Parts: sequence; C-alpha cells; structure tokens
Amino acid sequence: MLEHLIPAWMLIPFVVMLLCIAVLPLIPHVGEWWEHNVHKLYVSLILGVPVGFWLCAHGMSHELIHQMIFDYVPFILLLMALFVTTGGICIRGDLKATPQTNTIILAIGWVLASFMGTTGAAMLLIRLLLATISQRKYKVHTVLFFIAIVANCGGLLSPLGDPPLFLLFQKGTPFMWWLQNMLPEWALTGALLLGIYFVIDVYFYKKEPVENIMADVRESTKMQATGLINIFWLLCVVASTMFINSTYIPAMGGEHAPWYLKLLREWVFIAIIAGSWLTTKKEVRVKNNYSWTPILEVACVFLGIFATMTPALMFLQQNPLPVTAPWQFVYCTGALSAFLDNAPTAMVFHATATTIPLAEGVEAVAGIAPEFMKAISMGAVFFGALTYIGNGPNFMVKSIAEQEGIDMPSFFGYMIKFSLIILLPVYIIVQIIFI
Repeated sequence: MLEHLIPAWMLIPFVVMLLCIAVLPLIPHVGEWWEHNVHKLYVSLILGVPVGFWLCAHGMSHELIHQMIFDYVPFILLLMALFVTTGGICIRGDLKATPQTNTIILAIGWVLASFMGTTGAAMLLIRLLLATISQRKYKVHTVLFFIAIVANCGGLLSPLGDPPLFLLFQKGTPFMWWLQNMLPEWALTGALLLGIYFVIDVYFYKKEPVENIMADVRESTKMQATGLINIFWLLCVVASTMFINSTYIPAMGGEHAPWYLKLLREWVFIAIIAGSWLTTKKEVRVKNNYSWTPILEVACVFLGIFATMTPALMFLQQNPLPVTAPWQFVYCTGALSAFLDNAPTAMVFHATATTIPLAEGVEAVAGIAPEFMKAISMGAVFFGALTYIGNGPNFMVKSIAEQEGIDMPSFFGYMIKFSLIILLPVYIIVQIIFI
C-alpha cells in the first residue's frame, strides 16, 4: 500500500490530457491549432506542472522524479534513436504492384516492426509502397493494411517494437520475453492479416483498368537503398537496449548508484543519434523528406502524459479496476488503446495487474502474472490499429498517403469500412485461441 493516498480528482489532468490527444485533432480550426508542436507543449505544461507541484507539496517528489527522469527520458531517447537511424535509410523504387509484390512489402514491414519499431518500419517502407502502387486505381486498402500490419501489429516481439512494450520493459520485463512467449500470437495474426490482404488485393487487381496495369509495368524501376551506414547504428540501438541494463551491468541498478550511471544506456543513445546524424549524407535525409517534427510531437505530448500519469498510476494501485481475467485485460487495454493512446494505457493496466495476487508457483513478469503481461501486450499493440489515433504512426502514414493524392477514409470511415470488420474479428480469433 502506498503511504500517500491519491484523491480521485487527481486523475482529471491525465484524463484531460488524453482527451486532448483524441478529440482536439478532430475539431475544425482547433485541429489546425493543435498541429503545432509548441501548442502541444503548452497543453502538456499547463496540465503537467500543477500536478508536479502538488506531488512535491505532498511529499511524493520521488515518484515524480522517477517517472520523468527514469521512464520519460529513456522512452523518448529510444524513440529518437530509432527515428534518426531509420530516417537516414532511404529506400526508393517503383516495383510492379502485383498482389504478390505488395504482400511481400507488407510482410517485410511486419518482421522489421519488432526490431526497428513500428514508427521506424512504417517510415522506412511507406514511400516505397506508395511509389509501387502509384499507378493502381484501387490502392486505399493497401495503405489501410499497411497501417495495421506494419505501423501496429508487427511490433509485438520486442520492446523496440512499440512504445507500450518499451515501458513494460522499463518495469522489469526481460528483453527477450515477448519473442519467447508471444511468437505464436504474432505469427497467427500476421498470417491472417497478410492472407486476408492478399485475397482482397487479388480481387481489386482483377478490377484494375488495363491502362493502369500497363502503366505499372512500363514505369517500374529497380529498388535502390542509400544511407546503409544506419543499419550499423540501428544494430547499436538494439544491442544497447538488450545489454546496457542492470542485468548485465549490476552497478546500474544499485540503490545508491549516481543518476548518470543509471542512465548509461541513454547516454549511449545520444552518442548513436549523433553518430547517425554525422555519418549520413544530407541528401539522403532530403530524399527521405526527413523532418524532426514527428519526434518533437511525441516528446511534447508525452511530457504531459508522463507527468499527469504519475498520480493516476498511484491511484490505480490503491484502487484497482474491476478487471481480473486475462481476456478482460485484452479488451479493456485494447479499447482504451484504440481511442486514447496505447503507451499510457499499458501502464494503467499494468498498475491494475500488480494488485492481483499471483497463483502459487507462478513466477511474476515485471510484478504481474505472465498471462496478464500477454493480455496487456496484445491489447496495447494490436488494438492501436483500430483508429487513426490509437498509435503515433497511424496519422503519419495517413498524412503521407494523402500528400500522394490517396483519398483516405475519415476517422469513422476507417473504423466502419476496415478496422471493425477486418481487424477486430482477427483479434477475437487470436484471443480465443491463446488467451
């Protein structure tokens, strides 16, 4: 039991922060205001600073410092390291947009997502995919499946894959736990989604006008990749995440270890970012339309999320949600991940799961039973694809596709025409089989 009781009204800033993320982009004119990162920073500070003062005034500065220094900073620096390294790899080409080719691109993204992050894999492959399908008349479905497969579901096998898994890794889950324990769920979901996509794309390919198919063949070009030095830097990110921690360097986990030693991995991330930036030719990033805007957006938004989430997590530890079965964790975590944000949602339900006693003989994973860790991971990673706002890369892919002239569905159109009729049934099948 925590020494200091958290009043229920201290959850209000956290709820308001999440509602701002979910609702403001959808309001005319207000959405344009929200697009500017400095405005996101204003909202984060307006909501987060009073929360910080309140925690400090009530003797809970330690919890706040731990959340911001040892959770937020590693979280942002990992994303930045993945963003900068993958942003320095430019893959260009216009392949023949057959169902086989498109499915292979999605399958490659599915595998890469767990090892370079859903954001990194999506940004690496989306322009190649859009160039490949540029001559096709029917191509919206390909972008929708790309959002689901590459920008979300593929990232289930490692803490590099998706932000909620990295936060669970920060809580003590072994790096290899997801690969060792959730490979069947990952494989079945991928097989089902890729199989469904292939059947749908074959159907639309047969409907393509002959002139579109001829243009696709005539204008195809070979695939080219530049900035390959960043493969080395990306491997450095993976190795640093795996091996620079208290498991391999016990001094990092010492109770009285200095803060700069506890953050040793983050210093290495900064060095990797600098190395990637300095060793990548400027024209490579120009070709990639590289911009700091997406990662700065994440940094500004999550500053407010992490600050306001601190009392919310403490409150949930004192007042657990009435969720006890693993399948309930899948759908409760998933529902909030779809409409709010999957990273803080995973933390909320991890805090809830810590209040459930372990069965005799069961070894805890980050303080909770393994079946709850599976359920939370599946709900957070998979269900982030149910809406455009469930995961950061979703809107990024949608925006890039619209810049290329693709008429993407609206917020609710995406759900009605795609996620609720294709993704949700797949998730239910996987849940019934494994959880």
